[in-house]
Amino acid sequence: MIINEVEITPVKPNNGLIAFASCVIDEWLYLGSIGIYTKLEGGYRLTFPTKKLANTSINIYHPINRDKSQELEQVIINKYEKVMSNNNDRYHSVSD
Repeated sequence: MIINEVEITPVKPNNGLIAFASCVIDEWLYLGSIGIYTKLEGGYRLTFPTKKLANTSINIYHPINRDKSQELEQVIINKYEKVMSNNNDRYHSVSD
């Protein structure tokens, strides 16, 4: 599986949500609205979009293979950490 064009959009933290991600899988499948959340015990987890119908949430899409899910999670989290370290550098002056 080739995961590329990973985009991260940080958001103001809200109940653990810290960013949204999107990516392209194997150069033909776009996945968007992937939530990045902090875990209470440290680290991050991903959530995938759902649609609420009446009292039920319907999955729009989600990984069904554990190995591929972990691969996707690692790529997105690595990109998130890189984006956030670059963002932090933007706010420091040269003299810091």
